[in-house]
Amino acid sequence: LVQLVESGGGSVQSGGSLRLSCAASGFTTGYTYSRHSVGWFRQAPGKEREGVAGINDGGSTSYADSVKGRFTISRDNAKNTLYLQMNIVKPEDTAMYYCAAKLNRGLLLRPSLYTYWGQGTQVTVSS
Repeated sequence: LVQLVESGGGSVQSGGSLRLSCAASGFTTGYTYSRHSVGWFRQAPGKEREGVAGINDGGSTSYADSVKGRFTISRDNAKNTLYLQMNIVKPEDTAMYYCAAKLNRGLLLRPSLYTYWGQGTQVTVSS
């Protein structure tokens, strides 16, 4: 059973930094974590879930325009862990952040294409 567990969320002041982690487990032989594309998504109250950043099995990345230049996604396949470094955070970054995984490479920021999801970690940015 594939499990994704996010951590690192919390409260931070505008302009500050936060680092999210997503630990993955349960991937089977032949369908290892390293073969999956993984991404970060967020959902604010009353809004749809949106893609924040994604990285495929080859290391190619994609970012939402709203976070380009501020957020960095990375993965450590040896540790089955995904990261999101969030710098110069803004109040509009406040949301529940989720990590997700899928086998195919395309459209890294489209939530509907992802198979596995974590439970989320809350990020709150105060002005």
